[in-house]
Amino acid sequence: MHRLRRRWLLIFAVTAAGLLLSSCSKPRPTLLAARASGPDFQRNEGDLSHPARIIVYGDMRFTDPHETTATNPKVRRWLVDQIAAERPDAILLSGDVPWHGGQAGDYYVYRAETQIWRDAHLHVYPALGNHEFAGSETQCLENWWNAFPELRGRRWYSVALGNSIYILNLDSNLSSSPDSGQITWIKSQLASLPATVRFVFLNLHHPPVVDVQKTGDSSHNGRPNERALAEFLAREPEKSRLRFLVVAGHVHNYERFSQDGSVYVVSGGGGAIPHHVERGPEDLYQDSGFPNYHYMRFVEEGEKLVGTMVRVANPEAAAPAWQEKDHFEVPAVVQTQAVPAVPHPQR
Repeated sequence: MHRLRRRWLLIFAVTAAGLLLSSCSKPRPTLLAARASGPDFQRNEGDLSHPARIIVYGDMRFTDPHETTATNPKVRRWLVDQIAAERPDAILLSGDVPWHGGQAGDYYVYRAETQIWRDAHLHVYPALGNHEFAGSETQCLENWWNAFPELRGRRWYSVALGNSIYILNLDSNLSSSPDSGQITWIKSQLASLPATVRFVFLNLHHPPVVDVQKTGDSSHNGRPNERALAEFLAREPEKSRLRFLVVAGHVHNYERFSQDGSVYVVSGGGGAIPHHVERGPEDLYQDSGFPNYHYMRFVEEGEKLVGTMVRVANPEAAAPAWQEKDHFEVPAVVQTQAVPAVPHPQR
């Protein structure tokens, strides 16, 4: 109890400092272009676990631990600690990391509650969500880049994870129309990938494929902007050799789909207030359990990725217990080689 109290006192102190910085500092960010081809960040094969392990989740809403309606601070910390125990090679955060991106104090809470990740030297690759822009865009981006200084100046970027996995972290607050800068960049990235790459993760906040709510909350039914991304992937020539896994959040629940040869996962169970969803027949996860506080684990096993949804069994318990629920395999695309023509014998 005393350790918990001291931890909260530390969080309150840095939160207050962050709020002061947020109100006094208004620097203008400088936007840098992500590399047209080749990764912005490189993790060598020898630096990875074997098999490689990736964690995906979003919608934590880090903020003052006294806030227990918009987010669940106890479950939020459980998830952070369990992810650290996984020792992943990469943690993909699909946005809504803070509750109010305009308040630097929320990022101080993020840093305090995820210190265990930095102590373990884990690699974190976040994407921008809509709550990252709860405030002045200039100040929100400055707070974001202060929290993730290695990303300064970039709103989208790429990561090479060894020889076979590539990650495109996107900003779904910006356009995904066919002629947009972001889609042009994705095309260049995909066209220049080495032949050894088999799996491409696209990590963003707003999901391109989602359960449509016919009753109740329709605010998370998907947007034309992200549907344009799904349409682009459906006709992308590189899909003949690459398996796309599109991971997103925004909906505070879990959903999984297969569409046009790509896998679409909604993993928004990081701690934000849970959302009920009406699951359509296309959703490959039909479990009625609720709420789905969770994270996703992907493990590379030979020519496939094995995905598992790791769920908090009982958010009301005093200590965490875990359930491994949705479990599925994502095979690499089978490469077909043209059979060389056999010359006819001379007569």
